[in-house]
Amino acid sequence: MKEKYVIRDFHPLVFFYALALTLLVAAVPLTVRMLWAWGARGTIPSINALACFFAIIAGLQSLFFAMWFDMEQNRALK
Repeated sequence: MKEKYVIRDFHPLVFFYALALTLLVAAVPLTVRMLWAWGARGTIPSINALACFFAIIAGLQSLFFAMWFDMEQNRALK
């Protein structure tokens, strides 16, 4: 993918894949912190839960949109 979308012909899909990767990687420590707070205190801070769910949902949306756009772009290659 790097060869096709970044080196030969730059494509905006790179931004969607990068955003998805960034958000999903950021969701990991948020999830760990949320689970730690739940286990240690018995409650989950609402701001932590919102940030975690936002990162996961926005990351998956970006990933699925990039995959859908990529399939539409390469439909003629079948």
